Amino acid sequence: MQSITLGLTYDNPCSYIAQQQRLAFVLPATPLSPELYQQLIDANFRRSHQQVYRPHCSACDACQSVRLNPRLLTLSTSQRRLAKKALNAAWRFQLVDTPSQPYFGLYQAYIAFKHRDSSMYPASETDLNSMLECSWLAVHFLEQYLNDQLVSVTVVDVLPDGLSAVYTFYCPTVSPFSPGKLAILNLAQITQQLDKSWLYLGYSIDNCEKMAYKANFKPQQRFIQGHWHSFG
Repeated sequence: MQSITLGLTYDNPCSYIAQQQRLAFVLPATPLSPELYQQLIDANFRRSHQQVYRPHCSACDACQSVRLNPRLLTLSTSQRRLAKKALNAAWRFQLVDTPSQPYFGLYQAYIAFKHRDSSMYPASETDLNSMLECSWLAVHFLEQYLNDQLVSVTVVDVLPDGLSAVYTFYCPTVSPFSPGKLAILNLAQITQQLDKSWLYLGYSIDNCEKMAYKANFKPQQRFIQGHWHSFG
């Protein structure tokens, strides 16, 4: 890996558990590329907008990156049931490199539904656009449709040897279909079709209910104390 320079944030309250959080981030002067980011994501980093970061907390190592090998993924009974439910409802998906239509209305409804009590509310079109664009990396979009209506979007980073699910937002009325879980199932299929090795799901925290669903996709690998470990 090329030499990179990191900065550190101050300690701040963690959004997920009762701990103080500190992040290490790649300084803007570092020239980023898909190849370098592939190495960084394999070392526990993630992208947020144009910035690449990883947790660097002094008293906590709860955040663990999760990745799946789509060729080994074995669906649980509930996952198979969910896939069948979507199929019977004429749910369909596509991965596109340009949004097929404006996403802000969908994003706005999702933020009001899920994050009304957070700093993300009210939704900002500027925040959404910064998530959808990256000057040094190809960003694609998993669009999910129900009855030919766009109901869910997942922002997806395209890496040399994998896909990385960045953020999913969806229409509140389709929450019984678990669009986030369906996005993982769909992206695993696409990852394999593209002949890439890994689907990266971001960080998981065992004691965080919002992230618990990631543990149900097995087998999986988690980045713990400097190494990837296999589970399931």
